[in-house]
Amino acid sequence: MVEGFDLEPHHVAILTAAAEAFDRKEEARRLVATEGLVVQNGSGVPTPHPAVQIEDAAALRMARLISELGLDAVPDERGR
Repeated sequence: MVEGFDLEPHHVAILTAAAEAFDRKEEARRLVATEGLVVQNGSGVPTPHPAVQIEDAAALRMARLISELGLDAVPDERGR
């Protein structure tokens, strides 16, 4: 997947961590989609699904890692 790119080993590690965060985010999103945003806790009281926090945290981690790689940068007028 990284062939054709000039990546240093630390870039590959960051990219790998971003991909793992994406996987975690998607897994949590699927769980919430299946079970709903609200679940009952052990006492039967409706509470936000714990996977919502997992999804949010993973999305934030992924965004930070992508930003660290500079993949979120807007190209300048010359297309760079």
